[in-house]
Amino acid sequence: QVQLVESGGGTVQPGGSLRLSCAASGSTSDIFRMGWYRQVPGKQRELVATTRDESTEYADSVKGRFTISRDNAKNSVILQMNTLKPEDTAVYYCNAATRSWSGIYDYWGQGTQVTVAS
Repeated sequence: QVQLVESGGGTVQPGGSLRLSCAASGSTSDIFRMGWYRQVPGKQRELVATTRDESTEYADSVKGRFTISRDNAKNSVILQMNTLKPEDTAVYYCNAATRSWSGIYDYWGQGTQVTVAS
């Protein structure tokens, strides 16, 4: 089992920045991938960014503006969001994937609201 706790959401004006943090606890040694997803009402949850080993993946809509980083020593993942746009408004969820003999499991944080508005 992995528990995820997010922090750092809030309201910011267009062009501003926010930094989201996610701390993992529990069976963290089984985590092989961490990332961030977001969801707006009426739409499916979508990938924002993930990191695995030394590689990262970003949604096209955030490339060049968002940066994901992982601190293995602290079992945390950070999402630095710059040049925010109104369309970035969503609930952001931290994700951790674990792998064991029984399969791959996804764990989710409780979500943190990000609002970009004038």
